[in-house]
Amino acid sequence: MSESLVDPASRTVEPAFQGSELEAVDISAWFGKHKVLQRVSLTMSAGSVTALIGPSGCGKSTFLRILNRMHELVPSAALAGEVLLDGVDIYEPGGRITETRRRIGMVFQKPNPFPAMSIADNVTAGLKLTGSKVSRNDRMDLVEQCLTKAGLWKEVRDRLKQPGGALSGGQQQRLCIARSLAVRPDVLLMDEPCSALDPTSTRRIEETIAELRHEVTIVIVTHNMQQAARVSQHCAFFLAEAGTPGLIVEAGPTEMMFNDPVDPRTADYVNGRFG
Repeated sequence: MSESLVDPASRTVEPAFQGSELEAVDISAWFGKHKVLQRVSLTMSAGSVTALIGPSGCGKSTFLRILNRMHELVPSAALAGEVLLDGVDIYEPGGRITETRRRIGMVFQKPNPFPAMSIADNVTAGLKLTGSKVSRNDRMDLVEQCLTKAGLWKEVRDRLKQPGGALSGGQQQRLCIARSLAVRPDVLLMDEPCSALDPTSTRRIEETIAELRHEVTIVIVTHNMQQAARVSQHCAFFLAEAGTPGLIVEAGPTEMMFNDPVDPRTADYVNGRFG
């Protein structure tokens, strides 16, 4: 087996975390008649980062969008199975989509701040959508708090009234993270958040992820195996073979998945022999 990619520092014992567990149970998904996921089950533990890895086209991003009810925005999309947030199915009849998306936030591959809106207003933009009310004084405290958590405060504290679109790509992505945090989510989903960023910006995003996992459960899709090894505590390896729907070949602690996987296909993928 190749040399370990897992940072030994990530093995330190962390304080107990009281947060939300997300669990997918027998998830199958379709776009029209095309089945893209086959009976996927995965527990994403509170207070940890779960990395979804696998080749392009195996259903990772579709699975991620199912986790906060974005899949159903596609007219031809269909779904079977359950997604449990602290034991309650987010798809149960009568459940509010806005509340689900407040509790389960999303950061996309391409940064998407509101370009003409100020940095401060970008952070608080989600409050109105979720019906959250914050006083003017508390609002600025919230802006500082969220930008600090996203690792951006020191860089922008003197230009909070400038437009968010004037920031660099890495700064815009951290601004989007701050915006997601402002509504106090229980889970944060990240769809290849560093794929369009330079190495320095990527490192800062990874540092932010490491700090945030103690207060929000994180699920990240990444094609970068070194990144998965650095930031996650658990991994799930997705694969779609010969036109079959995507499924999870293997899931478990990151160290085991990279250094002692059970399935030879997992070993081949994490060691770069395909994908």
